Amino acid sequence: MELNSVKDTSGIDTSAITETSVLIVGAGPTGLALACDLARRGVDALVVERAGRLFPGSRGKGLQPRTLEVFDDLGVVDAVLAASGPAPVGMAWGADGSRLGPYDMFEPTERTEAEPYAGRPRMIPQWRTQEILHARLGELGGTVQFDAAVAELTQDTDGVTVRLHDGRRIRAAYLVAADGGRSTVRGALGIRMDGETVDPAPMLVADVRVRPEALDRDNWHLFPQAEDGLLALCPLPGTDDFQLMAQYADETATPDTSPDGVRQLVGARSHLRPDDIAHVLWTSDFRPRAALAERFRNGRVFLAGDAAHIHSPAGGQGLNTSVQDAYNLGWKLGQVLRYGADPALLDTYEQERRPVAADMLGLSTQVHRGERQRGAATQQLGLGYRGGPLSAGAAGALEAGDRAPDARLADGTRLFDAYRGPHFTLVAVGAAAPAAYEYEKDWLHTVHAPGLAAYGEGLFLVRPDGYLTWAGRDGGELASYVGQFAASVMR
Repeated sequence: MELNSVKDTSGIDTSAITETSVLIVGAGPTGLALACDLARRGVDALVVERAGRLFPGSRGKGLQPRTLEVFDDLGVVDAVLAASGPAPVGMAWGADGSRLGPYDMFEPTERTEAEPYAGRPRMIPQWRTQEILHARLGELGGTVQFDAAVAELTQDTDGVTVRLHDGRRIRAAYLVAADGGRSTVRGALGIRMDGETVDPAPMLVADVRVRPEALDRDNWHLFPQAEDGLLALCPLPGTDDFQLMAQYADETATPDTSPDGVRQLVGARSHLRPDDIAHVLWTSDFRPRAALAERFRNGRVFLAGDAAHIHSPAGGQGLNTSVQDAYNLGWKLGQVLRYGADPALLDTYEQERRPVAADMLGLSTQVHRGERQRGAATQQLGLGYRGGPLSAGAAGALEAGDRAPDARLADGTRLFDAYRGPHFTLVAVGAAAPAAYEYEKDWLHTVHAPGLAAYGEGLFLVRPDGYLTWAGRDGGELASYVGQFAASVMR
């Protein structure tokens, strides 16, 4: 196997090596979600983060319904719902400080039994999402090592060895790079990012505290009249803060990210006075890009989240796509490391997730350019893996690769509760399951239902990440599928 490395000139070395099954580089939402998933599967994993603490800003503030389903499975959805709120309706303001009227940026969608979190995205600052995931990881026995930057990375046929900047060394069977758009690991591997500039002009994002008498928290406030570019202020639930987002009309502009610069920006583009901004808590500037890694795997190293795909913030797809990368990879690593599944299962991570990321990049870009509204597609409930390497068959209303809908069983149990955990689930709807699957196994739980509208009649084999891997009506065909293909995945 090819060796890849990034060198540091510190010269520090130590003979002590920490061993773990999976090393996760980056303690953002992607890395923390993956660590939680692995911990509940009994997989030894270590998270290292180059910063001294969790990310302090609100950047990825929108959670889509599919991500809430993932958080339901990981055991954090109640905390997320308590700390978040529905995306507010926009309020446009005129240059003279008059209200021009409401503007809803989201197409209406309805919550249903099959889609229990459908509707408006939930607004929650990214730092709060990370706090919740970090706390959950602690409950599951996992930890994060801060101030732990990667200095050198090498891999061989048996694993990956990393040296940190302080000289510590870590040996892992697999490494997952969740270290963001400027990924050190991706750079070390020489993996190219292909993409485009979504908008040549810069943007500024900041977390600010506005004096309560100056602006209400009932709306997402939009100030589109300023010559220099749009300004938006979105209240962040569970806090006293707003996320400020400013676009610049001038492509050569250099945003002033200082507290005084942010105050002057607000004063110039809205009816608010500079001193109405009581505190500036965090700022960042960037140029919106859409970029996709040429591959998501190199040997024993995987790319996930922003390390694999970079989105415009429009449409709220970046963090959500990233968390679902982790959810796809987590169960596969668990099957290989805990249950001896064929390591070829890990090849399906890139095969399934890279096309999804490409589609979401296109969607984000269209939303940013005003070519598409924030509707059902942005909620990610319709995403799936039809035609993928782990998908075969169709029955009733569903095809293998589809997301498995929620439903209420006769005893009041939710299917999502039946799916929760590291196992596969066989759902038999108005059909008899093969005799071999009429009892509980470690890897397979069976659910019987006389009828489920969202499914239709048939047999449905659900993966640990809530997607159908097989669907049909013939128990013999299911047994053949398990015997010929899925045994190495499920054992």
